Amino acid sequence: MKAVFLDRDGTLGGDGYGTHPDKFEMFDFAPEAVKALNNEGVKVVLFTNQSRIGRGYFTEEELLEGFTRMKTELAAHSAYIDAIYYCPHHPKDDCDCRKPNIGLLEQAKQELQLDLEKSFVVGDTGGSDMLAASRAGTRMVLVKTGRGEGSLTKFKDHWPGIEPDHIAEDVLDAAMWIVQQLKKEK
Repeated sequence: MKAVFLDRDGTLGGDGYGTHPDKFEMFDFAPEAVKALNNEGVKVVLFTNQSRIGRGYFTEEELLEGFTRMKTELAAHSAYIDAIYYCPHHPKDDCDCRKPNIGLLEQAKQELQLDLEKSFVVGDTGGSDMLAASRAGTRMVLVKTGRGEGSLTKFKDHWPGIEPDHIAEDVLDAAMWIVQQLKKEK
């Protein structure tokens, strides 16, 4: 089974800097992107670092309520996320799940019976999203929204030697590119 792993902050919405769940808003085009992926029969998986829980800015309960609101908004557009994986830890906790570590991807692989080499990661940061994708062997799509532009310029040295398979304007552009790749593989 193939999956498309989507980052939350900066990719599906928000500014890329850990928006509080009560203030997080998806980009207007995000539901269309998710629905396009749903229509291809791949698993759509949200995977996100949420260190602001570990830092005390908001609670895990608030994050889960935010995920529920996101799912409701997606459902209004006949779109859905198959699974959500998140790291609630403080960066100093040295956990295996915080991107760029691949604990979240490995957990999803086991629980959803995924082939990571045939899957995609879509995110806005080279130093976490693209680095995790590279380590896990997935295909990589960097979006220019959120921190994407900075990842391509000012912070390119945080992920040396890694080149995304595609650089997309936004998550809808990323989804359309992935759909094309999936159609070629059929």
